[in-house]
Amino acid sequence: MSKPTIILATSNGVGMGHLVRATAIAISLKDVANPIIVSMAGGISEIPSYLGIRCEYIPGRDRLWMSRDKWDQYLRDRLVALIEETDAQVLSFDGAVPYPGVVAARSAKPKLTLVWVRRGLWQKTLLRFALGIQTSMMDAVIEPGDFAREYDHGPTSKRHEGISAAPVSLFNEEQALSRQEARQQLNLDLNRPAVLVQLGTGDLDVNQKMTAALEGLIGWKDLQVVVTKEPIDKAGNSLVPAGLDVRAIRYFPLAKVLHAFDGAICATGYNGVHELLPAKVPTVFVSNIRGTDDQETRARWCHDFGFALRANQADLADITKTVKQLQNPETRAGIAEKCAELPQTSGGAEIAKILYQFATHSSAKQNTVKDLTRQLSQFFLRRATLIYRFFKPHTVFQNTKPDAVVFTETENPTELAELIKSGARFEHLISGGSKEYRAKREKIAKTAYGSSV
Repeated sequence: MSKPTIILATSNGVGMGHLVRATAIAISLKDVANPIIVSMAGGISEIPSYLGIRCEYIPGRDRLWMSRDKWDQYLRDRLVALIEETDAQVLSFDGAVPYPGVVAARSAKPKLTLVWVRRGLWQKTLLRFALGIQTSMMDAVIEPGDFAREYDHGPTSKRHEGISAAPVSLFNEEQALSRQEARQQLNLDLNRPAVLVQLGTGDLDVNQKMTAALEGLIGWKDLQVVVTKEPIDKAGNSLVPAGLDVRAIRYFPLAKVLHAFDGAICATGYNGVHELLPAKVPTVFVSNIRGTDDQETRARWCHDFGFALRANQADLADITKTVKQLQNPETRAGIAEKCAELPQTSGGAEIAKILYQFATHSSAKQNTVKDLTRQLSQFFLRRATLIYRFFKPHTVFQNTKPDAVVFTETENPTELAELIKSGARFEHLISGGSKEYRAKREKIAKTAYGSSV
């Protein structure tokens, strides 16, 4: 029996949580299925080369590579073409808002099973009012577990249609490198303390949090500070206070080398919490309050039960003061010991098993009433989304350069990352696709972009 194909689609959220969960699930699927990841997140560039999972990058609507009215059709056509090329039986979507193009792909392929992988701990944003409609368009909903689930009183916590799973994480103790091996991989001194900082940069408030956090590390003797993104503002000015040895590294998946660190400073996103805590890395969490993810609630749970330290994200002085506590070896030892009590993060394997069952025992059957309901729901959801975006428009990531569209199957992480960062339009295809698939994709691109293809 040939392996079924399962497509794991993700949005481009504030952080990497959507893509990391899809990656963890895909890794667990590799032995029994053909997982394919499609994502609007730039981090997808790392996956094919390092993990051997076929991927496609899809430009998000916020990139403005095409007119807004064409993007939903473009996304639908991209997904349908990939489904037909790979004979996929299941399409899962991990994101806060199932795009109309995702739902339309399901309508075009009635034998497909559409699954929403919907994280909990939502903030009470306007998106909560669409939950009922969005759920009605799905064949199934799966909720990845969260260490802080007991503190979840948001809009998804009151819904019971989802299939619950354990927390999902890329960290695996059996596969993680030892402290010495991890430091050798990262070119870190074996005998000096090291701290990982993952706070991001960009907007003024985020930059200020980065600097405040780094100030809390001043005075830690012989410290090596590792960041995953150059700590500079938009003008290229350094955010690093004097007296620190800071270096930027690129390593994927970072979960494999977490034993290299004596401590960490991180946003309280799903990914950071469910990798750093299982790795027993003493961490200060500085929440990011953007998006739907209720990071402050997750941070409070971690702090209240002693699994991490929580800094007040709105108080720069408190961020510095809280980070200074990491310099105390007794504090770090107490947090690491407490983290050993956490439950297993086996959600990736659990969700993979569920998706595999859907793929091999198809539950998606043609239902005229259900399909009509889905189409009506899709119509009203799209109108509601347009109204919502009128009052709260997307942050424009990048404008389009009016060059000819480039088609590529590259799996080289550097090449793909450069293409994603550039303003040039390009179409990314899974490796080993057929000539027919290439022809379909050229036709889809011409419809979306016009004569420049």
